[in-house]
Amino acid sequence: MISRKIGVVSGALLLGGCATLTTDAMMPVAFSFSDGSSGRCAFENKRGLWEAEIPANVSIRRSDDVLKYECETEDGRGVIGSIPSTINAKIVASAVFLDLGIVDAITDKHRDYPSSYVIPIRAAK
Repeated sequence: MISRKIGVVSGALLLGGCATLTTDAMMPVAFSFSDGSSGRCAFENKRGLWEAEIPANVSIRRSDDVLKYECETEDGRGVIGSIPSTINAKIVASAVFLDLGIVDAITDKHRDYPSSYVIPIRAAK
């Protein structure tokens, strides 16, 4: 009876801990404008919306969506674009622990954005 309980608890810990082994749901991304100017941006994916003064480090929720941005510099120049997410190598650890990456795929914790991104902006006139 005791060995059965130990087996159930061990199995639950093994299968339930996979997402924890990979990464946090939020990740920091350092943003700046290509010409070094300052401004404001709104970032959005299916997991949330974030606004920040640029340059800045912004904590972004991981997602399999592109990270869309809409920015405006202090002198009024605007830019709209997107940043693709990529699959990180830590998904392999999840597959090794028997859930085949299912937990991480549901939560998008297996996705990454670049740790820094320079937002291209047209030159000031």
